[in-house]
Amino acid sequence: MREIKSLQELKNLFGQQVATSEWVEITQERVNMFAEATGDHQWIHIDVERAKRESPFGAPIAHGFLTLSLLPALMQNAIHLSYVKMGVNYGLNKVRFPAPVPVGSQLRAHLKLLSIEDIMDGAQMTWEVSIERAGSDKPVCVAESIARCY
Repeated sequence: MREIKSLQELKNLFGQQVATSEWVEITQERVNMFAEATGDHQWIHIDVERAKRESPFGAPIAHGFLTLSLLPALMQNAIHLSYVKMGVNYGLNKVRFPAPVPVGSQLRAHLKLLSIEDIMDGAQMTWEVSIERAGSDKPVCVAESIARCY
């Protein structure tokens, strides 16, 4: 985990790859729990035997939005802004899912600081978050995540 001790130190990282998270495993249990939480029970995610038989991926795959929902945890695992009292998600710009995430995959995030601007009592940052799957050349999710810190 990379620790950033001041706003100026963070500003000095503008345009750079800042940090990489630890690996996270995508289990069938996690996929099933996400399906329960969201009501998205499409068979390509939760029916293991059917996915093995009929899916072009040969196995169940994680929901794209499950992958996206990992952003806060992956970012917190990769970077710590020790000078910040509170951080909030402000939104997303572009989000794409260029490749599937088969159950059993290991994922990690790479963070690049695209922009940082002062706001009242804090800063707004836009991060390019590229989530990679171990063993794949193509990212499974690329998103611009906007966060505010105070």
